[in-house]
Parts: sequence; C-alpha cells; structure tokens
Amino acid sequence: MADNQQESVRASGKQGGRKNGVLKVLAPIALALVAAFIRALGAAIAGFLPAGAVLLLDALVLVGAIVFCVAILSDQGVRAIVWLTWKAAFRFRLFLVVTVLLLAAVIGLPWMLHDPHFTAQEFTQVQLTYTLSAVTALLGLATLWLACGTLARDIEDCQMQVVATKPIARWQIWIGKWLGLLSLNAALLAIAGGCIYTQLIWQARKLDADQQAVLRNEVLVARGVARERNLSAEIEAETARALQERLAQAQVAQVDLPEVRRQIRERIKAELQVVQPGSPHFWEINLRHALGSIQGQPLFLRVKFNAAEKSPTGTFATVWRVGTPDKPGWQTESPLSLAPDTYHEIQIPPGLYSADGVLLVAMLNPNNATLMFPLEDGMEVLYRQGGFGLNFIRGLGIIFCWVALLATIGLSAASFLSFPVASFVALATLVVVFSSGTLATVVEQGTVMGADEETGVVGSSVIDFVAVPLFQAVLNVVNLARDFSPVDALSTGRVISWGTVGRAFAQIVLVLGGVFGLFGIWVFHRRELATAQGTQ
Repeated sequence: MADNQQESVRASGKQGGRKNGVLKVLAPIALALVAAFIRALGAAIAGFLPAGAVLLLDALVLVGAIVFCVAILSDQGVRAIVWLTWKAAFRFRLFLVVTVLLLAAVIGLPWMLHDPHFTAQEFTQVQLTYTLSAVTALLGLATLWLACGTLARDIEDCQMQVVATKPIARWQIWIGKWLGLLSLNAALLAIAGGCIYTQLIWQARKLDADQQAVLRNEVLVARGVARERNLSAEIEAETARALQERLAQAQVAQVDLPEVRRQIRERIKAELQVVQPGSPHFWEINLRHALGSIQGQPLFLRVKFNAAEKSPTGTFATVWRVGTPDKPGWQTESPLSLAPDTYHEIQIPPGLYSADGVLLVAMLNPNNATLMFPLEDGMEVLYRQGGFGLNFIRGLGIIFCWVALLATIGLSAASFLSFPVASFVALATLVVVFSSGTLATVVEQGTVMGADEETGVVGSSVIDFVAVPLFQAVLNVVNLARDFSPVDALSTGRVISWGTVGRAFAQIVLVLGGVFGLFGIWVFHRRELATAQGTQ
C-alpha cells in the first residue's frame, strides 16, 4: 500500500511538473498573441489606438516572443532536439550547399551583371533587388525541404520512435525541430545579409559622383511616405448612392448587380484620377506627423501615371508646382517629360509646407492626351526618416518571418505525411501563395470565367457562388503574409519601421504560423509512430 501511494505521488508530481512546464511556455506566447490581436484590431479601426499604446503592444509582442524562446530553450530536451536538427542539416549537406548557393547568388550575380556605367536605379536593381529575391527564394525552398525531411525521415527511418521513448513530450520535440530550423535560417540569413550589405557599400564607391548622390538620397536611406487621405469610404458611399439612382430609373437583374456596382465604382474612381488635356490636378498631402524629421530636409515627389494613348516620343510633358498660398512656392522651370506606367521621383526644396504641415501639389497637363494618376500610388511624398543600415536589418527581419512560416508549414505537413507527400503539399501551398494575383482578379471580377478584354463583358459560372467566397477567404489568409514587401521597400529607400516588423511577426509568425503549428503539434501528438516504416 505504501509503495502504491509513493508511486501515485511520483506520478502526480511528474504531471504537475509537466503542467507547470507547459504553462511556463504558453503564458508568454499567450501574452504576445493577445497583444498582437489588440494591435491588429486597433489598426483596423482608424484612430482606435494612440501611438503610445501601439508602441506598448509592439513591446509586449516582442517581450512575449523573447520570454517564450528563453523558457523553451531552458529545457534540456528541447536544446537536444535543436542540436539534432543542426546535425541533420550537416548530415544532409544542406547547410554547406545552401551557404555556397547563397554566396554564389550574392556575389556571383552582381559580378556577372555589373556594368561600370550603371545608373543608381540599375545598380540597386542588381545589387539589392535581385540578390535579396534570390536569397529569399533559396532559403524558402531549403527550409521547406529540410522541414519536411528532418521530421518525416526521422519517423520513416524509425529514429523518432527512439527519441519518443525519452522523457520528452512530443510537443517539445516539434518545437525543438522548429527552433532548430529557425536558428539555421538565422545563421544563413545573417551570412547572406552581411555579404549583400558589404558588397553594396563597396561597389557603390565605383559609381559616378552624381549617381552616388542619387544612391545616398533615394536608396541608401530610410524614407517615410505620405499620401492623400484614403477616399475609399467616400467612393463606396457615392457608389451606393449612384447605384440606388440607377435602380430607381431602370430594373437591373440580380445576377448583373455586382457588375453594375463595379462599373459605377470605376467611373467614380476615374473622376478622381483623370487629368484632362489642358487641366490641372491638385493633391493635398498632410505631413503633420513628420514635422519633426523633415525640417530643412528636401522632399521627393514619387509619381506614376497612365496615359489614354501613346505618345510619339514615349513621354508626356508635365508642369509641377508645389507650395502653399501664404508663401512663395516652387515650380518646374520647364515641362518635365515623363514616361507613363513607371515611377518617377522629383526632388523639391525643403520648407514648402504650411505651418500645420500641409503640402499642396499641383500638376498641369499640357498634352492632348488624358493622363490618369492612380489613387493608390499615383502621388506620394517621400522624406528622410533614418539610415539604411538599421532599415536593412529590419527588412531581413521580415524575410526571417517568412522563412519561419515556411518552416512551420513544412513541419506541419511532415507531422502526418511521408517525406515526398509532405514536400508536395508544402510546395503546393507556395504555388497558391504565388497565385494570389489570379485569385485577386477572380474576386474583383466576381467570377472564375474572366472578362472579355475587347467588350469588357464579364462572364459567369455556376460555381461562382462557391469559388469566389473560397478564393476571397484564401486571399485574406495569404495577404496576412504578403502585405509586407521588404525587398521593394529597401530598393526604393522606404522606411521599414519597428512597428511594421512587429506587425509582420504578429501576422506571419504568431497568427498564421500559430495556426499551422498548433495543427502540426496536435497531429504529431496523436500519430502512431510505430506504424510508420521506411518502406512507406
């Protein structure tokens, strides 16, 4: 009887220790999740959270993640799994192979494409855009392959069955594998990032003096962006009003209602975007939030427009004036010839905004053709907000969040599938992500049949009522990760704030990664490891 009581006490003590260990790990990550949810809610509701509260929530997300990592790595069993993951990476020769490929992409690609007469934009395209894109692709594919292989192969080769007999929970094995993959990717990303940064600064010295100045002002800098206020609410309200008037005048079939609404919305947007020949167009940009950082600093107008017809020279003349009614402004001495469908940056002197930070921009269209400046990115004002080095590190941080999500997807697939099938599922997930443009087109048109480019008539299908909502749901999930573009931001000298990094970590790692991770841990916990054999 006494022996049974002692055994019962030992068992309850072990269960209590396990519960305390789980709580020690879950408490900080729960704190980070709650902070991320409140921050996302505040971002969705304009003005819901003050700037101080946003910073506090970002700090809570970061602190929760750090405490989680410290708590989980304090476990000896988890550290052992992390070390085994590193050994597997070297056993597969993956770490060495990926390192060589990364160095070849980072050093070899710019060397092959180098031209001593590069402009600053061409130099940036090769030294930064191409290399960072190659690094992201190589790390993503390597992470998926290793994530699927390190877990699925261990199960199929019966090595996991031996590990599972040790005094370590399966969720700890899974987390250890994940942290091992993350530490591998952190090392590889640091090597690649260091090489890119060093080579970028070194090669920039070989450019002409004027191109070096352009590079310093437009690329090797962290610039904030200001736009006109969002007019989406006004457009939707005007669309609803115009649609009601249309329905009052003539009957519209229910199946044609989405297309009619879309046409009305596009007509209203066109009225706000189009600049008729010989007419001016005005933008009012609020810089009040950046007054502290733009004193005495030049600003840049980043413009893009589309033309209704082609020009014999391929460019269109534009006349610009910037300033306020109460002080002398600045204007172009002669019309600027700009090409359509591409971005242009126009430097303007400092101090042209009003006392309350409002900048007025006017553009005259002296051409015989109609020009259209998109509401989303037709007019932006860029201003210096920081240096390039720290901005580059923050960009690598977002790429690291992407890689962490891919590691989670690969491990989750390998938790219940064999290595070949898990790899196929993981790659299929990537294909869906890269097909988000097609999904967005289907959702926008409201049908999978597409539209006739000549007549503009949109088709219809019997599966639209299922496919369109499904594509919308998939697109919403994909956009949680695709909302961030560190490569584009770094290539155009745009600031990547710590808040953006925190939001990327919350959406990509905590929300998306958390869903895949919980599913993978649950499936791995319930899987019968003894039924998995190497002949599968």
